[in-house]
Amino acid sequence: MATPLLETKGLGIQFGGLKAVDEFNFSIDDNQLYGLIGPNGAGKTTIFNLLTGVYQPTSGQILLEGKSLLGMTPATITQKGIARTFQNIRLFKDMSVIDNVKVGLHHSDEYPLVSAILHTPDYWRAEAAMDEKARSLLRVFDLEDLADVKASNLPYGQQRKLEIARALATAPKLLLLDEPAAGMNPTETAELMDTIQVVRDKFAIAILLIEHDMKLVMGICEKIAVLNFGTMLAFGTPEEIQNNQDVIEAYLGSDE
Repeated sequence: MATPLLETKGLGIQFGGLKAVDEFNFSIDDNQLYGLIGPNGAGKTTIFNLLTGVYQPTSGQILLEGKSLLGMTPATITQKGIARTFQNIRLFKDMSVIDNVKVGLHHSDEYPLVSAILHTPDYWRAEAAMDEKARSLLRVFDLEDLADVKASNLPYGQQRKLEIARALATAPKLLLLDEPAAGMNPTETAELMDTIQVVRDKFAIAILLIEHDMKLVMGICEKIAVLNFGTMLAFGTPEEIQNNQDVIEAYLGSDE
C-alpha cells in the first residue's frame, strides 16, 4: 500500500493529570479533503498544535510521508510541507495584503544577503518574481485588486481568505484550516466552501479542517473524524457520521 501523506500512531498528549489527546490514530492521503469535528473541548485544536510542532506529544508518532516529525519546530514542519490557519485570524494587520502573502514566500528567496543589501539586479529580479507569485495567489481568492490595501481594512471574510492565501504561499502538501468559517455569515460561508474546494483541486494538496458549521463540513469533506474527550469517537463518510448514534449522543446527549 502507498504511504499516507500524514499518519498518526497512538498520538497523545497529557497536561498534568489530564489526557487532552489519547491514542489518536489517523491518516490522510494526497489531495483529500477531511474534516475533524467534535464538541467544544474535544481536543481538535490540540491535535493541530501537535501536528505543527506547537506541542510535542507525550506518546505516539506523527509521520509525514513516512518520516517522523517529532522534535521539529513549527518553522521546520512548515518547510517540510504542513501549513495552517488559526481560530483567531493572525495576519500582519499593519502590512498590505500582498506583503502578508510575501511573508509566506520567504522560503523561495533566491538571492544572497549581499544582493538584498546592495539591491543588485538579482535582487530586483527575485522581488519581481515573488510579487507575481503573490499576485497569482491573491487572484485565486479575488483579492488581487486589494493587494495594496492594509490587511486590517479588509472585511472579516476577506481576512480569512488572505490567511489561507498566506498559508498556501509556503507551498504546503497539507493545509490545516482551524475553523475557517468562524464569524462568517451564510453568504461568506458558501463562498468559502467553493474556495476550499478550488484550493484543493488547483494546488493538488490535502486539506484537513476543523469546523463547527456542519453544513460546510458535510458539504465538502470526503471523510470526517469525530473527537470526543481527546479520543477518536467515529470515522467515516459524511453520511456515516450523520447516522452514527455515538456521534449524535456526543453532540446532543442521550436519554436516560
